[in-house]
Amino acid sequence: MSLNWLTNFLNSTYKWARQDYREWPLRFFLEITAWFMSIGCAVWMGMTLPNPPFLILYPLFITQCAIFAWAAWTRKSTGMVANYLLLVTIDVVAILRLINNT
Repeated sequence: MSLNWLTNFLNSTYKWARQDYREWPLRFFLEITAWFMSIGCAVWMGMTLPNPPFLILYPLFITQCAIFAWAAWTRKSTGMVANYLLLVTIDVVAILRLINNT
């Protein structure tokens, strides 16, 4: 079985990412940062169950979702903007409820 498909996929992905960086470097770095934050929060929450530190995690969730919403806005992606703005809203309500109940 040939690995040409994998090589082609990786090459095209690299070219796409390089073009994305060249078009808007700030957005590229912010999206990568938000992605790392998202993965980090998921791992941190999973490692600290059943009592994750929500007072720390929720601001990180909100920040990364806001970054993704802004990036989606700059890409003119209506569905992604709606998705991330809804997630920001849900997380803001959740952290406010958490603060009020502590």
